[in-house]
Amino acid sequence: MKKKINLQFLIMSVTAIILTLVISTLVSYEVLKDEVMEDLHTYARVLVETGAFSDMDHISYDAKEDGLRVTVIAEDGSVEYDSNANASDMDNHEKRPEIEAAIESGEGSTIRRSSTLERSMFYYAVRLDNGNVLRVAKESDNVLSIMSSTFPLLLGLAVVLFAVGALFSHLLTKSIVAPVEQMANDMDHLESIRVYKELRPFITTIQKQHEDIRKNADMRQEFTANVSHELKTPLTSISGYSELIESGMATDEDVVRFAGEIHQNANRLLTLINDIIRLSELDVSTQEVVYEQLDLYAMAEKCVDMLQVNAENHDVTLQLSGKSAYVNANREMMNELLYNLCDNAIRYNKKGGRVDVSVEEMDTEVVLSVKDTGIGISKEHQERIFERFYRVDRSRSKLTGGTGLGLAIAKQIVELHGGRILAKSDDNRTQFVVTLPSKEKTEQKEGSEDEVHTHRRLAFRGKAGRGKRVQSK
Repeated sequence: MKKKINLQFLIMSVTAIILTLVISTLVSYEVLKDEVMEDLHTYARVLVETGAFSDMDHISYDAKEDGLRVTVIAEDGSVEYDSNANASDMDNHEKRPEIEAAIESGEGSTIRRSSTLERSMFYYAVRLDNGNVLRVAKESDNVLSIMSSTFPLLLGLAVVLFAVGALFSHLLTKSIVAPVEQMANDMDHLESIRVYKELRPFITTIQKQHEDIRKNADMRQEFTANVSHELKTPLTSISGYSELIESGMATDEDVVRFAGEIHQNANRLLTLINDIIRLSELDVSTQEVVYEQLDLYAMAEKCVDMLQVNAENHDVTLQLSGKSAYVNANREMMNELLYNLCDNAIRYNKKGGRVDVSVEEMDTEVVLSVKDTGIGISKEHQERIFERFYRVDRSRSKLTGGTGLGLAIAKQIVELHGGRILAKSDDNRTQFVVTLPSKEKTEQKEGSEDEVHTHRRLAFRGKAGRGKRVQSK
């Protein structure tokens, strides 16, 4: 990278030097051209005023001494005198541009190649009182020679500028690349790196990305360890019971009991695998997710009806309150969210307890509340209950059949819908509050219904692509 940046700076320096030389040369040429034309104008006026060519038979001026060429042209364009050539051998000059201009307006000038001398010339012509035209000329090579005399100076200047440019390119490249190299070598102490203030936002972004990568790596490692542990426990039980049955060491009564344990652990294993697969789908799903207008209260009502038998088996009263409230959401995910929260409240409740479910619309948001009178969650655990495989009481989780992923799935679903989920708890009650954008707010923010669906699909994929992780009870 350093060589590439240095090369780019050198190319910029060389380009700047070349452009400077070209522009300087062109400006110098224009200045010299103006000076030569001014000199020719002065010579012509002096010759006119002194009457050096008033009498063509007695010309008193030697133009060659001044490095000039003087020509006198009659009104008909014939050449009467030329200091550098035989006038009788010269072509008619009536159509020469400087001559035409002088005859018409009194004076004319041009730069062109002389057909007589076959050289590039500066010409200035002025009309005399007798109608003839006096023309003074100078070779343009003289100007070019003056410019060429300055070329060694310009070349030396170019070399010096190139050397200075190369040095500054090296120093500037080093100053730019050095912080980047420091960042590459020490990602954990980016804040201590001294750089230009313009690079500070870049370093901040890199630091955040590094922290996110490290955090995700730690979470993946922890997730892998948790998955291994959670899978190993039921598999060990299944293997042990089946081995006892296979060896014939188990009695008929034990076989029935062992088979029940195997069946129970197998179901637990299947539930765990299904939850892991579900989380993976939410993390990296590329499938098209359909969002539609849903009445969250009506969906909660169906969920409560479905779980009434389960609630009665746990001696828990399950009730719903509220009114219709509409959201733009995925039906399957909303059903999963409701079931996880309500089932969790039932399983972790006390005998004779209650679970109160409510759905209300507040301003531009829909609020879902699931409150139980269960065992409660201490404050030190409340921040971690959404972590994957996190359980407040592992022994109780095994009794209730929990996998430790239900709340992680719930939080992932809520965040994919642009909402938020909070847990409030004390010693004898727990409340989960889910806040989702209402249908009206979503439509105002995102446009038409089709646009809403498209946007939500993209948002879902974007979060999944970033691998954002949330975890559970």
